[in-house]
Amino acid sequence: PNNVEGVVIEALPEAMFKVLVGDDQEILAYLAGKMRMNRIKVLVGDKVEMKLDPYGGKARIYKRL
Repeated sequence: PNNVEGVVIEALPEAMFKVLVGDDQEILAYLAGKMRMNRIKVLVGDKVEMKLDPYGGKARIYKRL
């Protein structure tokens, strides 16, 4: 699946986050430009929707649930 939901478990510098997907998978995710532009805050414990990078590695957070 390209779009996944997860819970933010750690906030890192420069709008990066560690997100827990499912039970055990941690993904490094960055904040989408639109969310930065509109100053939407993402905090630890927030549920977020992300788009996975097709090459693996990172994901882009585009929605806070």
